[in-house]
Amino acid sequence: MAMIEVEHLSKRYGGQFAVRDITFSVEKGEIVGFLGRNGAGKTTTMRVLAGSLGATEGRASVGGMDVSEKPREVKRLLGYLPENPPLYTDMTVRSYLDFCARIKEAKDPKTAVERAIEQVALKDVAHRLIEHLSKGYRQRVGIAQALVHSPKVLVLDEPVSGLDPVQRHEILELVSGLASGDVTVLLSTHVLAEIEPVCKRVIIIDRGKIIAQDTIANLANVGGAVAITIARPNDAVLAALRAIAGVTEVMDRGKGEYVIRGDRDVREDVARVAVDAGLLALRGEQGLQDVFLRLIGEA
Repeated sequence: MAMIEVEHLSKRYGGQFAVRDITFSVEKGEIVGFLGRNGAGKTTTMRVLAGSLGATEGRASVGGMDVSEKPREVKRLLGYLPENPPLYTDMTVRSYLDFCARIKEAKDPKTAVERAIEQVALKDVAHRLIEHLSKGYRQRVGIAQALVHSPKVLVLDEPVSGLDPVQRHEILELVSGLASGDVTVLLSTHVLAEIEPVCKRVIIIDRGKIIAQDTIANLANVGGAVAITIARPNDAVLAALRAIAGVTEVMDRGKGEYVIRGDRDVREDVARVAVDAGLLALRGEQGLQDVFLRLIGEA
């Protein structure tokens, strides 16, 4: 079941499109990365999904409910972290989260607040004024307000912005754990290398249009390369790899490692050849950042 559905969505400011005719969906329990340069249209799309911005054309729905027709019901179902978290800095962390739990109509506000504080590791600063917190802790408070009413859908705009490497790892582990419990997550971030273990699928947007949406593995092997390591390298294996349909280049790096480039996805054929020679490893040569830069460059 798709928990987020966007169909032919456009948002225009005067004669300028922020997003133009975009369509995508996110299934229940899925974590999808929403990637793009600054000004690509990510934040606009997320604001439309959260009901804080109206679309010019098209449709957006969350949990099967149209955002424009049932905004209150959607807000009960959805947790939203904007790029700049809406914090009241003259409140303590606990009082602010209690306020958020009540306006979001959490069933048991007190329990909801303590759960959010525990989830995002805010116990040591729960009594402090938000204005006295570091940027990293303020970001954690923003994430906690998105989680406080136990939403089924999370829309997170730069959730690890301002966090140190340890904090980023902890937050992404939290997001991954939530999704394993059937929470659906759409998140944008510029820390591409760190979301690879979290997101299996990404949507890449540029200049208001979606230019790619697929699994990271599939995107890495479109115009990319496959690296293999085998236990028994020999000339026959090298010849068999070069004979695979679609293979354009085979590089022998020595010690049983080969890099194979092709004009199509050749992983299955490469694996078939390599298994007989003692396949030890097969991987895409491109990481998410390489894929992102290549697609943006092509666009």
